Amino acid sequence: MREWEREDEEFRELRRRSADWKFIEEQPPHIRAALLYFIEKGDRYVAARIAGLTVDEFDELRRRANIPVVV
Repeated sequence: MREWEREDEEFRELRRRSADWKFIEEQPPHIRAALLYFIEKGDRYVAARIAGLTVDEFDELRRRANIPVVV
């Protein structure tokens, strides 16, 4: 496995472990889909578009869901 693929998997796992799954499951479908997309891909911009929010609005939601930004 390439180094960047291994890092991506580690980051994804960190986001999964940190996430507040109860909060995520309580969200409307489009918000839940955006949060799940972010957990899997780490792309705030696409996730915000899925949610129909600005990046700042999505970041607030991401923080409430306890999902870290890993770089």
